[in-house]
Amino acid sequence: MKYETVIGLEVHLQLATNTKAFCGCSTKFGQRANSQVCPVCLGFPGSLPVLNEEAFRFAIKVALALNCRIQSLIKFDRKNYYYPDLPKNFQISQYDMPLSYDGFIDINANGGTKRIRIKRVHMEEDAGKLMHPEGEDCSLVDYNRGGMPLLEIVTEPDINSPQEAYDYLTKLKSILEYLRVSDCDMEKGSLRCDANISLRPKGEKKLGTKVELKNMNSFKGVRSGLEYEEKRQESVLEDGGKLVQETRLWNADKAVTASMRTKEEAEDYRYFPEPDLVPFVVDKNEIEEIRKALPELPEARGARFKKEFALSDYDADVLTSQIDLADYYEACVKLYPNAKVVANWLMGDISAALNDKNIKVTELGLSPEGLAGLLKMIDSGAISGKMAKDILAESIETKAIPEDIVKKKGLTQISDAGAIEEIVKKVVEREVKTVNDYKGGKKTALGFLVGQVMKESKGKANPGKVNEILKKVLGD
Repeated sequence: MKYETVIGLEVHLQLATNTKAFCGCSTKFGQRANSQVCPVCLGFPGSLPVLNEEAFRFAIKVALALNCRIQSLIKFDRKNYYYPDLPKNFQISQYDMPLSYDGFIDINANGGTKRIRIKRVHMEEDAGKLMHPEGEDCSLVDYNRGGMPLLEIVTEPDINSPQEAYDYLTKLKSILEYLRVSDCDMEKGSLRCDANISLRPKGEKKLGTKVELKNMNSFKGVRSGLEYEEKRQESVLEDGGKLVQETRLWNADKAVTASMRTKEEAEDYRYFPEPDLVPFVVDKNEIEEIRKALPELPEARGARFKKEFALSDYDADVLTSQIDLADYYEACVKLYPNAKVVANWLMGDISAALNDKNIKVTELGLSPEGLAGLLKMIDSGAISGKMAKDILAESIETKAIPEDIVKKKGLTQISDAGAIEEIVKKVVEREVKTVNDYKGGKKTALGFLVGQVMKESKGKANPGKVNEILKKVLGD
């Protein structure tokens, strides 16, 4: 490309508090429409907001984890605009004195590390939710979401490809999950992302005409939308056209963006200080208290995994990318100390099952004790590796404990040398031609004989011992 892509991201994170940002209404998801509202979040005259202390502490926790500077004095502002899902006709947000600024996240890019600067992390409240019933000539509004506590996390325009945007979002989500400040569920709207993208000739310092992308409901959707928009903008520029500043919606079904509205200039939200909330002094002692209580974050945990468990960079990155997966892995290793074997099973068959069912490891139904027990049965020779894979699949499907499946179905592997030798002799006596072929130099015939022994034992014979005893009986 002769153009450079420039991307900035705005992430809205819904905080997992029990009550809303400025009132006592419940934040529980999926309740009856308009059942979790009050005069404050509906903007009734005379109602007064009160800042949620837990949301405030969560916000500081996020800002510290993202390497931001915390301001000593912050205030809230009214962001004024009219929309049906905003009953007050303004949103309580932060403008010129946000909670924090100047943070960063480092991502892997082009074989090295790239720093994505975070311009600001500030607090605000969410709007309600508009719904447009298909086939009906009306729109409905659910104000349950109105007033939910949000953080807006805004990057500098440091991202230069859709893949970098995807990698940044993946790492950001991982950090946020480790902090346990949000469920980060994009399907519920707990994590939402808008993207600004522009192109400029390589070497040019001035930014090109910015297009804002909305309606991207997954990180893959963000990447796909940006890839499409990157190509679209390049095509317009190559044809001598002129890009306009606009907001475009990503249509995942058609894999295209479509214009929503044009912007001749930046919107004027007529910010002014929220008169019902005094400015807040952020106590340095409280900041340090929260900093000391921060959990081990993905990067630090990955470094520890590499050191303690001798894992590769790739294995450590995958296993620490989700806190539940990392916790599960460590619990398994405590019960079964062969860390590499546990990693292989988690990143192989178990990850495949998680992806196939689109579930988290906490929903798998197989406890760390269950997996450790399965691996110990392989080591003891009670079952083979192949049998273990079948048992694992059944355990995931039925939620049964692997040891119970083995006992119930009588799947214990035959490892007794005498019992295996009896089966081997029976097969050797029956398969005279194949035995003669083997003794005549056709070594591949051994595989057939092994297969016949396994068939005779109904798959229960220890394959290693079968090979060993067959060769002995055949005179090798």
